[in-house]
Amino acid sequence: MSSTPALPVTAGLDGRRASLAAADWAAREALRREVPLRLVHAWEQPVVPLASLAQAAVPPDPERSASLLAEARAHLTRRHPGLDITTDRLTGDPVAALVAAADESGLLVLGSRGLGRTAGFLLGSVARSVVARAARPVVLVRSPEPAADGDTSGGASDGADPRAGQGSGTGDAPGDVVVGVDLDGPDDAVLAYAFEAAALRGTGLRVVHGRGPVDGEGTGAVGPADGLADGDALAERAVPAEGPLAQALRPWQEKFPGVPVTAQAAIGQAGSHLAEVSRDAGLLVVGRAARHAPVGALIGPVTDAVLRHALSPVAVVPHD
Repeated sequence: MSSTPALPVTAGLDGRRASLAAADWAAREALRREVPLRLVHAWEQPVVPLASLAQAAVPPDPERSASLLAEARAHLTRRHPGLDITTDRLTGDPVAALVAAADESGLLVLGSRGLGRTAGFLLGSVARSVVARAARPVVLVRSPEPAADGDTSGGASDGADPRAGQGSGTGDAPGDVVVGVDLDGPDDAVLAYAFEAAALRGTGLRVVHGRGPVDGEGTGAVGPADGLADGDALAERAVPAEGPLAQALRPWQEKFPGVPVTAQAAIGQAGSHLAEVSRDAGLLVVGRAARHAPVGALIGPVTDAVLRHALSPVAVVPHD
């Protein structure tokens, strides 16, 4: 047996209700994976205006950072007494610090404020940049309700039902795991994550698939697939015995025989279809090509659309 310690699930905190809802989600994920939970707070040390010539730097409020982490840890310890929780304050550029934290983790979880029941995520610049650059999967979790900046309330109470909040990004929604697959370029990293997530939750896996121009994400714009007509768009059916979808899924179905798999053929733009099915999903999984443009890393149009409009938590999985 390997003695290599399991990589933790890491949750990034910023003091808003959204990040505390994400920490709750991350705690449950750590318990499923039987790994520790790491809570981090990343903040930048600004240059003091009157000492700009000396480039002196001071932390904005280290006491607040320590208090935020301690309160979150206490809250999660009450909810999950057996969970191993550590905390870290990260200095420097928040994006770089969180990307580095992701490299040391099996999964990074970040929060995002919700825009309401039908409007999806409000994704800040830090979260967007981390999603675009991280080499590990990143999960975005909505707060239960729109919250003002600086809201440090803990969201769900200690006695809240952990399965409450379907479609809101909070708790563990009882829906299936949904994964978007482009049949012109299915990626094993995305499928592996989706199958494992469904197995850990004891749910089914819905594969939303199609064929069309590949946008490099693994879930590009899609068109008619496997001879389906327009009226069959998003019609749920068994996975075909033959064909490109069956070929892509077969090794993962053999590895996870207990995960029931259904397929939905999407016609049109993948982002809108995936956002629609997120309404009753427990988790939505999409891919992001691990490539860089001259001006930095990219999210891609499909993942961007999903992050703007999805209602469930979204896992963004980088792949080659």
